[in-house]
Amino acid sequence: MSPPCSITKPSEYGQPVLFSHPHLIQQNEVTPGIQSSDYEQRRRNLMDLLPDKSLAVSVSAPMKYIYKYRQASDFWYLTGFEEPDSAVILEKNSSSRGYKMTLFCSGKDLAKEKWDGASTSLSSAKTLFRADDTMLIDNFGSHLKSLLPTSSHVYVDLPNPIPKAARKKPKSLLKYLAGPSETEHDNLIESISGSMRRPLSPQMGKLRSIKSKAEQSAMRAAADMSARAHAKTMRFAQPGLSEGALAAHFEYLCSLGGAQRLAYVPVVASGPNSLILHYTANNQLIAPDELILMDAGCEYNGYASDITRTFPASGTFSPPQRELYSAVLSAQKQIVTLCSAQHGLSLQELHRKSCVLLKDELNQIGFNLRNEGDLERVLYPHYLSHPIGIGKAAFIRSIKFPLTPPALDLHESAHIDRSAPLKEDMVITIEPGIYVPPTANFPKHFHNIGVRIEDEVLVGAEHPVVLSVSAPKEIVDIEGACQGLLGLEPY
Repeated sequence: MSPPCSITKPSEYGQPVLFSHPHLIQQNEVTPGIQSSDYEQRRRNLMDLLPDKSLAVSVSAPMKYIYKYRQASDFWYLTGFEEPDSAVILEKNSSSRGYKMTLFCSGKDLAKEKWDGASTSLSSAKTLFRADDTMLIDNFGSHLKSLLPTSSHVYVDLPNPIPKAARKKPKSLLKYLAGPSETEHDNLIESISGSMRRPLSPQMGKLRSIKSKAEQSAMRAAADMSARAHAKTMRFAQPGLSEGALAAHFEYLCSLGGAQRLAYVPVVASGPNSLILHYTANNQLIAPDELILMDAGCEYNGYASDITRTFPASGTFSPPQRELYSAVLSAQKQIVTLCSAQHGLSLQELHRKSCVLLKDELNQIGFNLRNEGDLERVLYPHYLSHPIGIGKAAFIRSIKFPLTPPALDLHESAHIDRSAPLKEDMVITIEPGIYVPPTANFPKHFHNIGVRIEDEVLVGAEHPVVLSVSAPKEIVDIEGACQGLLGLEPY
């Protein structure tokens, strides 16, 4: 096993360490809030899921353009390494550690560092990230190939075959896997035979779905930061402002609070725009009589928050707005109470219950829903819930970077079994919504009103914990926040 880390020179590292950033990193932490022992346990947990003589291969996210770099989530989860052009190979063995870890990175390049800042040396990477061995990334392909003859399975995420029309000399870590041939994708397929290749992401999904205490702490902080920004943005909002001004204000508040970035492009949808589920144009002026649906969250120390609130631009709900909001709120609160391991419900079962509750609530306020599909195809066309954790954005493979996994993840749910009962220490969202189009089969006074209420919920053994509790949700609290009655300043 590698010795515990001893850090002395900040210039030897391409990311914050205790010596250089004591305001961010505490003793024994590799990344803020996550200790070396946490990363070690994650790797051991992964090895426990794999058969003997297995390899697990994970690579970094590509650097697509000059912007604050965001590491691939699975790679970051296993290593904490935050630089591009990097990879890790974990070899399951019979040692006391249970595996051998080889970390690949670019190493020191003084000329490049003049432009991009410090990078981590091989020796420092070995110490900080507790690797058994470190190598330059140029050796990644040849080293992986050398391990194949003695390996039974290789767990790595590969794309589907790329259409020939899309093959335009992609630049990615595939270049390290083989010499020249028709395409890098072909070289990869040739290197790892289909009989031994297995997808890594389903195993990672199992591990990442259960949050450790350190992860829960980071997620509480991210949720609280976003929730407070939601509350202050309610106070800031007023008719005549653009939706984009609210999005900018929310981002400003999160950045001021310590967030590294937004978790996703905010939805700030006023009036009829609230009927567009992924409305991100955010370019309309806000009218006095409209509701504003704001779906926004930040990322803090690698962990995302995801909160939606709906509030009146005028500071006071109109009677129809109040009725529809109350219907959604009632269903949302009832579903939240069921988010415990003791209840033994799955995401699918929770969704079905939300449909029943919403239909009942809407019928009580005059919707008279009789046609099959009116609710789920028109008024409530999205799913109730998704897991959340590291990152939150599109889980999309790029044909330009076919080996490299996405830097961010769609709600951490790509490999979650929605029919399985919830487990303690999962974190999920609960986000019912109703979006009323201007059609004759629905009450006219509700036309063009969209309401969604989304909380982050930590699944407990017996009771749920709402992480986003600081974002006003009750009507009296929302109106109080909008009108400045809660003592909140907008900045």
